[in-house]
Amino acid sequence: MHPTVSIVIRGYNRERYIGRAIESVLAQTYEDFDLLIWDDGSNDRTAQVAIEYAKKDRRVRIASYDHRGATKALKAALADTFGHYLCWVDSDDMLAPTALEETVAVLDANPTVGMVYTDYQVMDAADRITGYGKRCRIPYSKDRMLLDFMTFHFRLIRRSVFDQVGGIDESFQCAEDYDFCLRVAELTEVRRIPKPLYFYRIHADSISQSMRIDQIHCARDAVNRALGRRGLSDRFELDLQIRGRFSLRRRKPNG
Repeated sequence: MHPTVSIVIRGYNRERYIGRAIESVLAQTYEDFDLLIWDDGSNDRTAQVAIEYAKKDRRVRIASYDHRGATKALKAALADTFGHYLCWVDSDDMLAPTALEETVAVLDANPTVGMVYTDYQVMDAADRITGYGKRCRIPYSKDRMLLDFMTFHFRLIRRSVFDQVGGIDESFQCAEDYDFCLRVAELTEVRRIPKPLYFYRIHADSISQSMRIDQIHCARDAVNRALGRRGLSDRFELDLQIRGRFSLRRRKPNG
């Protein structure tokens, strides 16, 4: 029998954080899952760290391929899963111990719900909590999602819904999860658990920091496509405003 939940952790040069991400999954109170760790061609010890966990827990599988980029890696990894429900955890983030138990309960009890998401807390590179997630506190609305990505960040999805919307669109270099959630919202009921069951890490090397402008433009493309699917393009157009903010940080010493 296939496990109820399939979880994907995709990693690229995340040896510093991926161990804590894996441990947070293995510590789940809901245990009927498999974990696929997808190493996207890392040139550090990401794969070696993952292999050590696979040796200790039979629910852990490892896949290691040449680097193909975050979106293509995620799409390929999700295609290699089997659970009735599926989700993904970024390799520098962590789950709260009851994240699976509480999200599975919602999908089990509500057949019309195709995706459930949770609130999140923000943490820094040293695991210190720095605040409560702002996006998830925006009331859920299919229409409001055109402007605010409130289903950020942890989501559990029915595989039938995932397949019906076409899964991850690899034409997006980033913001692929925003595009995916916009399509899900057009198909099925979505629920929120108003509890912080995910820990989202902000650090200098994260995609949200290093590819911020790219993310903004990809998000714009996702919204424009949604406007087209929903028959709203003739009534609305997206006004994109990028506001710069500068800060200083100490240089890392050479050598």
